[in-house]
Order: sequence, then C-alpha cells, then structure tokens
Amino acid sequence: MSAFAALVGRDLRLALRQGVDAAMTVLFFVVAVALFPFGVGADAEILARIAPGVLWVMALLAALLSLDRLFLADYEDGALELIALAPAPLIVPVLAKIAAHWLVTGLPLVIAAPILAVLLHLPAEGFATLVLTMLLGTPVLSLIGAVGAALALGARRGGVLVALLVLPLYIPVLIFGAAGVEAALLGQAAKPNLLMLGALLAAALPLCPWAASAAVRQALE
Repeated sequence: MSAFAALVGRDLRLALRQGVDAAMTVLFFVVAVALFPFGVGADAEILARIAPGVLWVMALLAALLSLDRLFLADYEDGALELIALAPAPLIVPVLAKIAAHWLVTGLPLVIAAPILAVLLHLPAEGFATLVLTMLLGTPVLSLIGAVGAALALGARRGGVLVALLVLPLYIPVLIFGAAGVEAALLGQAAKPNLLMLGALLAAALPLCPWAASAAVRQALE
C-alpha cells in the first residue's frame, strides 16, 4: 500500500507540473459540450432531450484524449523499466497509474458534468443520476483505457491505435450511463443501469490492471 500511495502521489505531482496537459481533458469536455447549443439551436426541449447522450459521449472522448500519456512518458524516459524492476508486483504500479489518471481526468469530468448539464437545460431530476453514472462509469473508462494504452506502447501512431482498441469496449459504459440519466428524466427506475455500471466496474477492477500489466511487461521485453 505504501508503494501504491507513493506512485499515485508521484503521478499526481507530475500531472500538476504539466498543468496544461492535465487541464486539456476538461477544457475539451467543456468546449465540445458548449458547441452543441450553437449546432442544434437554443431550444431548451431539444437540448434537454439530447443532454444525457451528449454529456456521456463528450466525457468518453475527453477521457480518450488523455490515454496516450498514461504510460508513454515513463516508457520513453526509462522510468517504466525501473518501476517494473521494483520488488512490488507490476500490477501495483499499473493500478496506481490508473488511479492517478482517474483523479486527474475522470474526477474533473464528474465535477464539470452537472455544470454543463445546466447549459444543456437538463432537468433537475437527472442531476443526481448523472453524477452517480459518472462516478461509476469514468473509472471503467480509465481501467479499459489503460489496457489499450499498454498494448499501444512502442507502436507508431499509438494514439490512433489506442482509440481503435478501446472505443468498442467503451460502448457498454456509454449505453448504461446515458440510459440511466434518461430513465431518471422519464420518472423510471435508474437502478438497473446503475447496477450494470457497477457490475462493469467490478469486472474491470481486477481484470484490466492484470491485462495492462501483462501488456506493459511485454512492451518492456
């Protein structure tokens, strides 16, 4: 646990030093969502109808933007090799990097989503469900994305490869996240969608770090 906490702290400090890169994800999320009223019009009813899907698609794409730097910087400067040689199993630093990625990328998206929902005239009934779906779904995006980022290590045009690898796997998160908010807006039970997101998180939490660590070890060899 001490090694895990130290690695999370290290990645957070590095992210804070690279302030522009860390803020790029949230800036993209804000700007992309803010463009929709200009494209589809200012009709509050139309914006409210598309708000759950817009927020979730933009959050997914924003998370995708940051995946290429998850392992790449440490891979290029040799730090990843030193981390792999540490006494702790490789899955520990991989999980620490995923946790730091979510704190830098996923958590700001969760915080920004309700603010942007106001811009899209999302009814108040959907705010709590939106935050809950984001809290359950964005960690899954980081976990799945880590597998894609690890598989693309050392590859040319790795960013494009990561997108091709992870976008199909993001679809269930997108479906259940948006459907949960829509159910809340229609007065229906959002619990089934929240449970499905929880199940995806429960499955990804043990499997994705293991797969990512195996891919990292393969890239280092």
